[in-house]
Amino acid sequence: MKKQEAPVQKNETVTVTIEDLSHDGSGVAKVSGYALFIPKTIPGEKATVKVVKTKKGYGFARLIKIETESDDRVDPPCPLFQRCGGCQIQHIDYPAQLRYKQKQVKDVITRVAKLPNVTVHGTIGMDDPWRYRNKAQVPVAYQDGEFVAGFYEKRSHRIVDMEECIIQNEHNDAVIHIVKKLAQEYGIHAYDEASHCGTLRHIVARYGKSTGQVMVVLITKGAELPHKQKLIEAIREKVPNVKSIMQNVNSKRTNVIFGDKTKVLWGEEHIYDEINGIRFAISARSFYQVNPDQTNRLYGKALEYANLTGSETVIDAYCGIGTISLFLARKATHVYGVEVIPEAITDAKRNAKLNGLTNAEFAVGEAENVMPWWHAQGVRPDVIVVDPPRKGCDEKLLETMIALKPKRIVYVSCNPGTLARDLRILEDGGYQTKEVQPVDMFPQTTHVETVTLLGRN
Repeated sequence: MKKQEAPVQKNETVTVTIEDLSHDGSGVAKVSGYALFIPKTIPGEKATVKVVKTKKGYGFARLIKIETESDDRVDPPCPLFQRCGGCQIQHIDYPAQLRYKQKQVKDVITRVAKLPNVTVHGTIGMDDPWRYRNKAQVPVAYQDGEFVAGFYEKRSHRIVDMEECIIQNEHNDAVIHIVKKLAQEYGIHAYDEASHCGTLRHIVARYGKSTGQVMVVLITKGAELPHKQKLIEAIREKVPNVKSIMQNVNSKRTNVIFGDKTKVLWGEEHIYDEINGIRFAISARSFYQVNPDQTNRLYGKALEYANLTGSETVIDAYCGIGTISLFLARKATHVYGVEVIPEAITDAKRNAKLNGLTNAEFAVGEAENVMPWWHAQGVRPDVIVVDPPRKGCDEKLLETMIALKPKRIVYVSCNPGTLARDLRILEDGGYQTKEVQPVDMFPQTTHVETVTLLGRN
């Protein structure tokens, strides 16, 4: 069978109408049924574009000129927006961002989960969708003879050097700027990916919004850190409220940010934050949601869907440092949390103790293995809560959840695609998807979190 030719060719200029927005924030146009993905465009706009790449069923184009502008278009306030890959949709008005995120969730649940009639509520947004991130982790490098620190350009490993990031908390901006200058001053060499030489790989800053405490983490290729004592003293002098200065060693040739070894250079091993009256100890590698205001809304919705009366047993799979578990423990008889990362479970136990919660217990392991063991010990969950990584739930875990027959499953997801895939499996296993609530944890980006309630048929 002869391969069908694309109706447009590379370097061809065409005028198109944008019909939709893709999951990565690109506008989608059709030329004779052939899809073109065009970044920085908005549905309803007419645009002249240049084709940059064609594949069998779709292609990519670059915006040349907006011919008819959408009412949803705004001027991006960040001067680096055109280059930086961090925010994809700053050019879209915030209320429109929330509508597009709701549509993205609705579309994938209709198409993949085959659930066109499930209610997907309007996205819960922020009053002020800027300066919300409590953690910054930026790579450093030499580029064109300059020491740079910032975020990567889209689809590249070239760093956009930056003085500030307007979705980042100002305290984190200050830390990155100060450490970058000090590294230059003391001749601490930036790591080079190609040669695997140099010392400083990443600078990480964490901020406890409720406490004002700051943690600085220096990620280095080896254990040696030149001028370490001077660097510590200078950070203490220049960074207000710094409580913790850590070093993490990552000697591998990898894109993964953190290595296995972390040590305290000065101060405490943790900083603290509080959400809705629950206090959390946060270590250098803790998974802790980066938007505390929206975390309160997200977990509040999960608690509402769990519908706890005080008599329930709850299992929290992928419990991390116990963030959701402790929200649940205030309303449940007993909560069991499981997580594969040992350090996270150590933090979860510490956080339960910190809050005086004795009805939450935690285990290290894969949820699909630990949960049947709990069941053999007589644990009968009324509610199971899952908050998996972007790849979604392991299929064996889904089968285990179905076999344990909880009355309700609350699924917290950071990826609508894998959520929809998993909902189909749970539906086929005897559960009914009741409703879905999108929450905007990452304004100005295409990411959307959701909380979904399922009940057993």
